[in-house]
Amino acid sequence: MNNIDCFDAAARRETLENALGPVVFNMHCHSIFSYNGYGYSPTHLALLAKTSGWRAVGLVDFDVLDGVDEFQAACRRAGVRCTAGLETRVFIPELADKEINSPGEPGIAYHLGMGFSSGRVPDAARPFAEELRRKAAARTRTLVEKVNTVLPEIALDFDAVAKEFTPAGNVTERHVCCAYRMQAEKKISDPAGYWQEKIGAYESDPARLEAKIRSKLMKRGGVGYVQPDPKNFPLLEELNRFIRQCGAVSTMAWLNGKSAGEANPGALLDLHRKYGCGAVTLIPDRNLQTVPELDAFVAAAAARNLPLLAGTEMNAPGQKLADDFTVPALAKHLAAFASGADAFAR
Repeated sequence: MNNIDCFDAAARRETLENALGPVVFNMHCHSIFSYNGYGYSPTHLALLAKTSGWRAVGLVDFDVLDGVDEFQAACRRAGVRCTAGLETRVFIPELADKEINSPGEPGIAYHLGMGFSSGRVPDAARPFAEELRRKAAARTRTLVEKVNTVLPEIALDFDAVAKEFTPAGNVTERHVCCAYRMQAEKKISDPAGYWQEKIGAYESDPARLEAKIRSKLMKRGGVGYVQPDPKNFPLLEELNRFIRQCGAVSTMAWLNGKSAGEANPGALLDLHRKYGCGAVTLIPDRNLQTVPELDAFVAAAAARNLPLLAGTEMNAPGQKLADDFTVPALAKHLAAFASGADAFAR
């Protein structure tokens, strides 16, 4: 600490950073109100951020704002800086023939609103929020009905799953996979043989087995998969209108730069800015094998003064609780990621 009081400002800053240790934050965490790979509630996320010394934390749930008020109250009580948002899928007409960030689904893109001050939306925005919830439930209910046809021995009751696995009925594919696995364990004398017969694979690890079930039965080529129809998703413009009505910020989600829709990050960002995009989000840990694309995207976002919200999602078992920003591929972007967190955290 000898340099903390020296006359060199740079040396003082370096001493401070060394004393404080690595900067850690996660601005994209799903909770039990959609799906969290560790079963974490919004309150648990706030406590995790506090006990782990995170700089800030962000809640993001699929299709609903059900956990926002709990999360913000818990963060205030814990003295943790936070932001909260919603993630869903939209249709982008200009990219109707191009895959974007939802693999195998041209024109369909994951998109977020960040910076919601409450889960209670204004009256003018309520019909859209209710429709978003209804369509999400309808898609998952249809998936269950289809998968039940090939797994009749362990067929699920969608409404029962909604009650058992979620606090507010927002069922996701991952909940369904867990429910099928548990149903097989209860009803089938030889679950390993059953899954070998039904999906051609078995894993003793529950998370790996659920991933196999999802891949074989619910993704492209599986009986439960339904090719997205643009009519079943809001237009990007419509979602952004809802986000603005709630006082939040339209936030573009970036996958890895490998798809036709993401190949030119500048053009994609400019298209989103035309629709009112004010920030971007990315999952750095899954881009450690696509560093040139990551570098290009961060540079393009910085050139347009768009805050970067970095996080791990936590919506699958095994995903990191927070990124390791000491990894060289990420360390060079830490200042940009930290600045983005600071821009949203309150």
